[in-house]
Amino acid sequence: MVLRVILCSYLISNTRCHRYSRESRCTNERINLLLCKEVENLHHADTCRNRQCECEETAYECDGQPLDGVSVAAKLGVSVETVFKTLVTVGRSGGHFVFVIPAAEELDLKKAARACGEKAVEMIPVKEINRVTGYVRGGCSPVGMKKPFPTYIDETAVLCVRIYVSAGRIGSQLHLRAEDLAGLIGARFCDLTAT
Repeated sequence: MVLRVILCSYLISNTRCHRYSRESRCTNERINLLLCKEVENLHHADTCRNRQCECEETAYECDGQPLDGVSVAAKLGVSVETVFKTLVTVGRSGGHFVFVIPAAEELDLKKAARACGEKAVEMIPVKEINRVTGYVRGGCSPVGMKKPFPTYIDETAVLCVRIYVSAGRIGSQLHLRAEDLAGLIGARFCDLTAT
């Protein structure tokens, strides 16, 4: 199913917040909830810029247990280079940062820290994923987290016509252009993987 998502970006005191709305033809309730969350207390509507993108939800068979991204690519029957995983870190400052990297690659923590301007970052413990993001391990999506965390996408994503990222639950992926994902969540492209 193709969804059309309209994004309004608001700039408030140099903080980017996102307000998602949907066209009436969106019928998949789970995706609507994921992509159409409202951020409260938004002002300065005159700075709103509309962007439109298309994304598809793609399901794969699973038993409810988390799978690694390489296994997800095999289940979907797609190239592993097009499947990206979402990793959540915490910096020395205590702030959380989200990194979206190819499923078969490892996050270079030094490059990640440099990208977000921290002295160092480390992965959050698995038991903290739900509390911080609202998602479970294996179903963590860069879209629709509890709070809009600074997000960075590996620069190799732009080499793909479309990429897959988690749709917010195990067994479901979003398929969209990397540039559209970056626009939805206010992400930047950086070199993030270990060489």
